[in-house]
Amino acid sequence: MEVHRDVGPGLPESIYIECLELELRDRELTFERQRVVPVFYKGRLRTRYRVDLAVEHTVIVEVKSIAEILPVHKAQVITYLMVTNCPVGLLINFNVPRLMDGVRRLINPRYKQSVGPEDQTL
Repeated sequence: MEVHRDVGPGLPESIYIECLELELRDRELTFERQRVVPVFYKGRLRTRYRVDLAVEHTVIVEVKSIAEILPVHKAQVITYLMVTNCPVGLLINFNVPRLMDGVRRLINPRYKQSVGPEDQTL
C-alpha cells in the first residue's frame, strides 16, 4: 500500500516492482525478482518463464498495471503457484484508485508442504 500511496496509479509495472523491492529490503524480507522457473512437459524441459517476485520462499507476487484483472491473470498466478509449489500468491493491479480494489490473494490448490528449504523450488 505504501508504494501505491507514494507513486499512485498509471505507471509501468517495472516501476512498481522496483518500489516493492525497496519496501521488502526495508523490512528485511528475502525475495527474488524475475526468478526463472522451468516448465516441463512429459518430464522434459520445454521452456522457462519469470515470476515478478518470490517472497520468503512462500509467496508469489505478480504485479500488473492494467485496466482490470481478468480471469486469465488469476489463472496465470495459480499456474505459477502450482509449478513453484508456493502456497500463496498475490496478484496486485496498481492501476486502480484504491489499491485494495486491485489486490487478489490466491491459494495453490495443489500445495504440498515441504520438509525443508532444499525441497522448495523457490
